[in-house]
Formats: sequence, C-alpha cells, structure tokens
Amino acid sequence: MISPSVPRADRPAEAPRRGRPGHDLESVLAVAVGIFNERGYDGTSMRDLSARLGIAKSAIYHHVTGKEELLSLALDRALAGLSAVADRARALDAPAVERLEYLVRGSVEVLEAELPYVTLLLRVRGNTRVERAALNRRRAFDRFVADLVREAQRDGDIDPDRDALITARLLFGLVNSIVEWYRPTRRAATRPLADAVCAMAFDGLRVRPG
Repeated sequence: MISPSVPRADRPAEAPRRGRPGHDLESVLAVAVGIFNERGYDGTSMRDLSARLGIAKSAIYHHVTGKEELLSLALDRALAGLSAVADRARALDAPAVERLEYLVRGSVEVLEAELPYVTLLLRVRGNTRVERAALNRRRAFDRFVADLVREAQRDGDIDPDRDALITARLLFGLVNSIVEWYRPTRRAATRPLADAVCAMAFDGLRVRPG
C-alpha cells in the first residue's frame, strides 16, 4: 500500500494566500525544482531562489514557509502521479504481467509529464524528514512492483528462475534512467516513449510459448 502524502512543514491553518502578479505558487515551485535539480536541495538557498525569480525573499514567503515546503510540494507532485498509476494497476482486472506492463507504461507517462519533479524525486537521498518520507513511499512502490513480478511468475508469464526483487529493480532502473537523457522536443516521436520501453522490457521478460 502506498503510504500517505509526504508531510509538509507544520504551520497554523489559514485562508489560502493569493498569488502575486507573475509569481504564483506554481511558477515559484517550478523555478525551485529547476534549481534543486541543478544544485541539489542542500546546495540551494532561499537567496538563490529569490535571485532566480527576481523577487525579494519576502515575496516567496508569501506562498510557502520555506524551501522545505517547496521540496515537499515538489516530491508530492511526482509521487501523486506514480501513486495514481499504482492504484489503477491494482484495480485492473487483468493478469499480473499485464498489470505490470500497465504500471511501467503509466510510470513512463508520468515521468514525461512531470519530468523535473520525477527527476528531483529520484535524486533525494534521505537527508531530511521530507526526503525520508518520500523514500519510504518509493520503497512501497518498489515492493508493489516486486509483488507483481512474483504473481506473474506464479501465472507462468515470467521466467520463475528470475529473482523477483532484482527483476523489479532492473525494470524500474530502466524507467528511472530516462530522466538522465530524455529531453522533450516539439518534433513528434516516431514511437511513444512508453511503447518503446515496454517493448524492450517485456519482450525479454515474458515466457514465450514453446
């Protein structure tokens, strides 16, 4: 089961704060994620963020309590997409190998749609409370993948001699490596990225008749 959302910095309940012209929370978060990916979370200061945005730090605090809350919002965005795909895969009325392929395909699509946010998620190392909570959710996701592999092995659709946990890690290692080289372009791809990944992965995993 995917664990609850990544905890955000505690603060008293208050009415939603209105964004300032040209710098709503969405744009502040996008810039923060870009800098976190460039410099690392620990190497980024609120001064860096205010300089990149061209606004005073007080204007950033109009939206969030600090950079930890920005990190929490960013990681939660990536994890929410992956959690939704996992939930749909669980509910799918299909053999385990098809649910596994659905999970891989959906994860690649989330990665494409939320590339900076998933990139940040894959680079956290557990140095803060927020990062540790995110890593726990990632581990729960990994366990679900391994469970699907084992079920597909019992069904006779994946070679039973393969180690399920290693197979799960290699499979999503392939998916996660996309963040290191994939750069969206306006030119339409000849084949959707998710199709290419699934063809490469599952042509090798499936047991072939005869």
